Amino acid sequence: MMIGNREKYLTDDVKHMDTRSLELLAVEIREKLLEDVSRTGGHLASNLGVVELTLAIHRVFDVYHDRVVWDVGHQTYVHKMLTGRWDGLETLRQIDGVSGFPKRMESSSDAFDSGHSGSSISAAFGYATARDLKGEDYACVAVIGDGALNCGVSYEALNSAGASQTPLIVVLNDNEMSINTNVGSVARHLQQLRTSGRYLEFKEDVKNATRNMPRLQRGLTAARDKVKNAIVHGGIIEQMGFKYYGPVDGHDIDALTDVLYAAKQQKRPVFIHVITKKGKGFLPAEKNPSKFHGIGPFDPSTAISAPEEPTGSYSDVFGTALAEEAALDDRIVAITAAMTDATGLSFMKQRFPERVIDVGIAEQHAVSFAAGLALGGMKPVVAIYSTFLQRAYDQVITEVCLQNLPVVFALDRSGVTGRDGETHQGSFDIAYLSSMPNMTILAPKDGPELVAMLQYALNLNGPVAIRYPRGNAADLSELALPAGVSRPQQVKEGQYMCILAAGSSVQDAVEASDLLEDKNIHCAAYNLRVLKPLNEAFLEEIFRQYRHIITLEDGDVCEGAGTRIAALAAEMQAACRIKVLGWPDAFIEHGSTEELKKRYGLDPASIAETAVSWLEEQN
Repeated sequence: MMIGNREKYLTDDVKHMDTRSLELLAVEIREKLLEDVSRTGGHLASNLGVVELTLAIHRVFDVYHDRVVWDVGHQTYVHKMLTGRWDGLETLRQIDGVSGFPKRMESSSDAFDSGHSGSSISAAFGYATARDLKGEDYACVAVIGDGALNCGVSYEALNSAGASQTPLIVVLNDNEMSINTNVGSVARHLQQLRTSGRYLEFKEDVKNATRNMPRLQRGLTAARDKVKNAIVHGGIIEQMGFKYYGPVDGHDIDALTDVLYAAKQQKRPVFIHVITKKGKGFLPAEKNPSKFHGIGPFDPSTAISAPEEPTGSYSDVFGTALAEEAALDDRIVAITAAMTDATGLSFMKQRFPERVIDVGIAEQHAVSFAAGLALGGMKPVVAIYSTFLQRAYDQVITEVCLQNLPVVFALDRSGVTGRDGETHQGSFDIAYLSSMPNMTILAPKDGPELVAMLQYALNLNGPVAIRYPRGNAADLSELALPAGVSRPQQVKEGQYMCILAAGSSVQDAVEASDLLEDKNIHCAAYNLRVLKPLNEAFLEEIFRQYRHIITLEDGDVCEGAGTRIAALAAEMQAACRIKVLGWPDAFIEHGSTEELKKRYGLDPASIAETAVSWLEEQN
C-alpha cells in the first residue's frame, strides 16, 4: 500500500542538494510538519527535532536498499515526507491514511514496523547478521533516542552486536527527553558526554598540531584516548565493542553528513552520539516538549489545543483519586515508566514527590520493583499503558502473581485507543491477564466507578488490574452505583435477551438496548465490573433467566471475558445461546475510536443490528 504520489522523488533530490538548499528544505519541512500535525494531531516535538538528522541519513544512505530502523518510530514523519508521502502527511493518523509509525506495507523504505522503545538495535543487528550470512551488501542503521537507552533490551543488543563486530551503525538521537525528562544514571552519563567540550577542543588541537609528525601523533592519540575515557567515565560504549563518534551537533547537516559517511566506511560496529533539540523551530514545543510530544489538533498561531470536554480524562480521574488515597495511606507508592503526566501521576507528584517513582522506559524493571516494594510492606500502584504492560508479561506472572503480591496495575489506554494504531491498541490485556492465577481484573463503566474500584483494589490483598480507556471519562451516575464493586450491576431492564458489557462498553450496551427497544425488543444490559474472577453464581442466574445473551467488551475476543462466559455456559450445559462481541483476532489499524467501532460492528447501531439479525436466525 503506497500512500502519496511522490515515491522516491525527494530522497533522491536530497543526495544532490548543496548544504544551503538542504537548510532551506529543513525550513519547509518544519512548516509542513506544523501545518499538518496541528490539524491531525500526532507526535510533533520529536519530529521537529530530527529534521536535519533525517536529511543527513537520506543524503548518505539509500533508504530503499540500506536498512534504517527507527526506534519507536514516532519520529519518522520527515522520513515519510522524503519517501513519497509528503502529500499523504495530510492524512496522518486518519483512518486509511498515513500511519504515525513506520509501516512496511506503506513503503519499502520503512524497514521495520515499530511502536515501542528499545527494539531498533536488535532489529538492525538482525538485518546485519542476515546480510552477512547471505553475502549481501547494504548498510544497517538503528536510530534510537536517549530515553530508549533505559530499556534493558537496548543493552542486550549492544552487548551482542559489539561482541560480533559485524558492521552496524547505531545513531543515538540525544535530546534529553523521552516523553518526560529522562531519569537515571544513563541520563547522567549522557549529560557528561554532551558537556565534554574541553575534550573535543583538546582532540582537535592535538590533531592540528601533530599533522606532520606521525610518530608523535600516534603517541598523543593513545594519551588522548586515556583522557577521553577519563572524561566520559569509562567509555562504556567503546568497552562494549563500538567505535564512538561524538557528540555531534544534530542540526548541522554537514557535520552529520561527514560523521555518517565516516561510519559507513567502518567495517565494525559504530556508535554516533547526536545532540538535537526536541521541538526545534517551534518555540512553544522547544519550551514544553512534553506537551508537544503527542498532541491533538491545535492552533499553531497560539499553540492552544482544541478544548476538551469538562468531565476530564480517565487519567486525570485516576490521578486525582490516587493522590487522595495517598494522603490517607503513606504506604501507597506510584510507579511510572517515563509517563508521569500522561498517566495522571502529576497530581500525586505535586503532593508526595518522594512516593512517585519514574523508572524510565523500563517496564520490566517497574513491575519487579513493584514486587519488591510490596514485599517491603508498601502498596505499589503501577500506572502504565495497557500496550506497554505487555513488555513486562513475564514479570507480572512470576514476580507478582506467583507470589500473590498486592500490586495494583492501573492500565491506562485499555481497549482500542485510536489513531496511534496497531502497536498502541490496548485490546489484549483482558486476554493476557486472564491467564494469570491470582489476578483480579476490574473494568469501570465510568469515572466514579474508577474511583470506587481504585479504593477496592488498594484494599484487596493480591494482584489487581484496573483497565480504563483513553479520553474523557464518562459519568453514568444516573444508572446508580451500589456499594461495593464485586457483583455485576443491572443498568437497564429487559426480558428474553440481555447484553453483558465490560467497562467502557457499558454505555454502548445501554444505547444499543435503547435502539432495540424502538424495535420492540426488550433487551436488558448489565455491567460486569469484575472480569476475573467471573461471578459464576450471578452468571448461572443469567443463563437461566435469558435465552439470548450478548457479551460485549473493548478487548480481543480471543480468550476475553465473553469467550470465558461462553465456555462457562457450555460447562454448565445452559440452555441459553451466547454471542460474543469484541475486537477480532487481529491487529486493529489506526483511526478514530468511533470510526473503528463502526468498521468492526461495535458501535451501538451495529450492535443493535447484530442482535436483530441474530434473533432472526434463531427463529
